[in-house]
Amino acid sequence: MGFEGGCDCGQVRYRMLREPMFVHCCHCRWCQRESGAAFALNAMIETGNLELLKGRPSPVDTPSESGAGQKILRCPDCWLALWSHYSGAGSKIAFLRVGTLDQPDRFPPDIHIFTASKQPWLDLSGGAPSCEAYYDRSHYWPEESLRRREALRG
Repeated sequence: MGFEGGCDCGQVRYRMLREPMFVHCCHCRWCQRESGAAFALNAMIETGNLELLKGRPSPVDTPSESGAGQKILRCPDCWLALWSHYSGAGSKIAFLRVGTLDQPDRFPPDIHIFTASKQPWLDLSGGAPSCEAYYDRSHYWPEESLRRREALRG
């Protein structure tokens, strides 16, 4: 069981060993700029549930709006962003780029965040909740996902 993905050139391949805890569709201007698109779609998963099958991504320190930065893990050859570690969540949680999965349609967003800066032509009437900024995790996350996150805090 698992969900495989990788970069464009095939140098890095990985497997998610279980389903993500939660999937963010972030519409902040930083994510728009980094992705070159209207949003970034990130599946939050325990880093321990990511298995490298081939290659080794290179960590790239990248600024973030919070000022604390993030570490984006990229293919060392094609430089495609595979996942990030944000300073707030630390290295125990990976924000995996859903578009790098072989079957990205398996993981639609659980929530749209920072919609105050979403592109005006984007329709969010698809059913996932929307928040103008960040949100209260305890209000939106399933109990199992909250338990998984708490287990990481140890």
